[in-house]
Amino acid sequence: MTRGGGAATPDEIVGELRDGMTIGIGGWGSRRKPMALVRAILRSPLKDLTIVSYAGPDVGLLVASGQARRVVTGFASLDSIPLEPNFRRARQDGTIELTELDEGMLHWGLLAAAHRLPFLPIRAGLGSGVLEVNPELRTVRSPYGGEGEEGEASDGEELVAMPALRLDAALVHMNRADAAGNGQYLGPDPYFDDLFCLAAERAYLSCERIVPSLEGPPQTLLLNRAMVHGVTETPNGAHFTSCVPDYGRDEAFQKRYAQAAADPAEWKKFHAEFLESDEAGYQRAVR
Repeated sequence: MTRGGGAATPDEIVGELRDGMTIGIGGWGSRRKPMALVRAILRSPLKDLTIVSYAGPDVGLLVASGQARRVVTGFASLDSIPLEPNFRRARQDGTIELTELDEGMLHWGLLAAAHRLPFLPIRAGLGSGVLEVNPELRTVRSPYGGEGEEGEASDGEELVAMPALRLDAALVHMNRADAAGNGQYLGPDPYFDDLFCLAAERAYLSCERIVPSLEGPPQTLLLNRAMVHGVTETPNGAHFTSCVPDYGRDEAFQKRYAQAAADPAEWKKFHAEFLESDEAGYQRAVR
């Protein structure tokens, strides 16, 4: 469970989390999400969570369960289904709080936290409604002047001061890992899983398979053991999101999920069939 101490179960990892935490969840939309860990949260009594995520069904499930109080995101999408249905319902019903950011601002907030900086300057957000819906955001002026249109000295550029998105915990999913917590992705995109881990006080890694040693191009070795405090092996653990090249998104199941989310009675049936048992029961149900 602890760094270098071998593998844990999803429920043991979730047992390390506490009410009121700010939890970052890696992946992107409906791609390589640590869904086995999300399902373990659903089985837990955790509440009042703030979820930071490039949001997909991870956020959808946690707002549907009432365990997420606030969501910090740049979008909430299932990719092939543009808007995450449980997130949409929660926003329409006013049951969650939302910090809505530009995708680049979310990236910069994680980067600032990873570097232990209070903020980083960024152009994203200027000239948009982001500053209107987030009145707590501030701008700063660069101390370095530039040249005006006629070559005269001008004041420094005004930029958004994106605050660090510090996390209490991060949850990410990799294709492969070793027992010490080194993690490898084999698909086309690392997303920002390394930044989620670096921005967090504690980071937890689920993977398709724990292997004795990691092989392959060095750029695929995204996470090192200094970033990770616990690792768990969860085959098919990103389902129903994709985990390329191990498997693609389960589009048929995702469609069923979205249809159930649109109707409270159908959602109750969906929850009973797929979400009330442990992870082994879930995997049996979706086969």
